[in-house]
Amino acid sequence: MNALLQDLHIRRDDLSDPRIAAFMEEHLQDMRATSPPESVHALDMDRLRQPEIRFWTAWLPDAAAANPGRLLGTGALKHLGDGHAELKSMRTAASVRGQGVGRAILEHILGQAVDLGYHRVSLETGSQPFFEPAHQLYLRYGFTDCPPFGSYGMDPNSRFMTRQL
Repeated sequence: MNALLQDLHIRRDDLSDPRIAAFMEEHLQDMRATSPPESVHALDMDRLRQPEIRFWTAWLPDAAAANPGRLLGTGALKHLGDGHAELKSMRTAASVRGQGVGRAILEHILGQAVDLGYHRVSLETGSQPFFEPAHQLYLRYGFTDCPPFGSYGMDPNSRFMTRQL
């Protein structure tokens, strides 16, 4: 395990830190830059604060600072009902992509999903080349392609995946 991952601290978050809002705005900007408006399903801060959503952040602690350090990633679970949850808001800071932060967040959230009693986790992601690293991560963790779920409809700009827990 690299030093970055050894020091990584993942916590359930209330989204009150203003750095999270800036981080998630970058996420929305990326989604808008890579997908047509009708195919952007990323949640804004108000929608992330809904009671059916649990949100986690990943931090690299700064021993010299009183704050949690540097925000490196996020992820969320949205309760869909009947033992089913949706993975949302997965994002890794561009400066640490490919270093295992996304993997650590995904593992943490999947573990939390089991602890919460979910039997299945599904996700929607873009189908464009920009999303290929995410596709590969999800495939490595046992996600398989599936039809649209929840309120989603068919969309050539979306890829739907699911995994039994």
